[in-house]
Amino acid sequence: MSTPVTPAAAEAGRRGPDVRSDCWVRITPTAQGGIELAVKTKVEVMYGEAVRDLMRRAVAALGIAHARVECEDAGALPFVQLARLEAAARRLRGPAGEAVAAVPEQLPEFIAAARGPTERERFRRSRLYLPGNEPKFMLNAGLHGPDGVILDLEDSVAPSAKDEARLLVRNALRSIDFGGSERMVRINQGERGLVDLDYIVPQNVHVVLIPKVEDPEQVRAVDRRIDAILARSGQKHRPLLMPIIESALGAIQAYPIATASPHIVALTIGLEDYTADLGTQRTAEGRESFWARCQVVNAARAAGVQPIDTVFSDIADEAGLRASVAEAKSLGFEGKGCIHPRQIRPIHEAFAPAPAELEKARKIVAAFRDAEARGLGVVALGSKMIDPPVVKRALRVVQLAEALGAESGPAAAPAAGG
Repeated sequence: MSTPVTPAAAEAGRRGPDVRSDCWVRITPTAQGGIELAVKTKVEVMYGEAVRDLMRRAVAALGIAHARVECEDAGALPFVQLARLEAAARRLRGPAGEAVAAVPEQLPEFIAAARGPTERERFRRSRLYLPGNEPKFMLNAGLHGPDGVILDLEDSVAPSAKDEARLLVRNALRSIDFGGSERMVRINQGERGLVDLDYIVPQNVHVVLIPKVEDPEQVRAVDRRIDAILARSGQKHRPLLMPIIESALGAIQAYPIATASPHIVALTIGLEDYTADLGTQRTAEGRESFWARCQVVNAARAAGVQPIDTVFSDIADEAGLRASVAEAKSLGFEGKGCIHPRQIRPIHEAFAPAPAELEKARKIVAAFRDAEARGLGVVALGSKMIDPPVVKRALRVVQLAEALGAESGPAAAPAAGG
């Protein structure tokens, strides 16, 4: 009688002296003996028993009956511990890992975070990129006050860690309150990105960023997958879409891409990949990308969606950042990407209207409201007639100034360190 072959162990997460807010988990199957749990945690005195209890309940939920489960915890929150354990369990099953029962969302460790929808017409001046496999950057992201927080599953995640990051981002959407920031996720390209949607759409992600779009069909494929997920999950709030133009072909196709779905809310550009596609280097002057940026702005405006600029990659150069935002604003962009929290405030301030611009906008808004009150169909300012698009822009300028004033007031959340 042959002896059954015990599968190899599987692990996930991070360990080591420099790791914080994360954990490492290894599952080694055994032939019998139930669950042997070995937990080492930096917070043993306060939370050691709670970590062990969480692991026991999660192992049972995952259907693991006989195994040694090791955990080295560096102060990870429960949503991180659960993601790492589930990733190890899925890896243990190999190609059949997708069939592993997920840790149930109803566990008390998951809170109902930000279950409401987003608004189509909201400011998207700043969107902060956070690596999808780095929980330490997620925890206080909302305190920095970005208009959007992007949990990134694409370029910032190594190919070998994408399965882990997908679970971590799903659990972060279940658990973290990002405050007033829009909940965004950048998915991967192609089929891997469609699978990402299965994990994040039921967790009320507000905006899905679609990378390296070159064909409207890429957007429609995402739309169809979201339709299928919503039909089976019961999730009420549909995510909006933000395609990213990152190649010469994408730039040429910008308008068909921007109109590929009624759920598109913005069109943005990524210049690192775009300049690589051109075979050139990205420069501070940006002459090599001027046409593409103008193409994105015009395509977005023609499609009635927001044009959003690329990131500024030198986090130490605030003067350069402000100059870059001023140029983006002059081209017609409404927002910019951030790779560090310290870029958020300068971006918001640089997108703020100039005093003369604000004064003119307030006069137009006052004339519009006076005409409305008197039932007039035409808005006039002095001897000039004001067209509806001008009124709409003036209203947005005033709202932008009011938003920046509210952020600067005593009720604004303090920025966390980092």
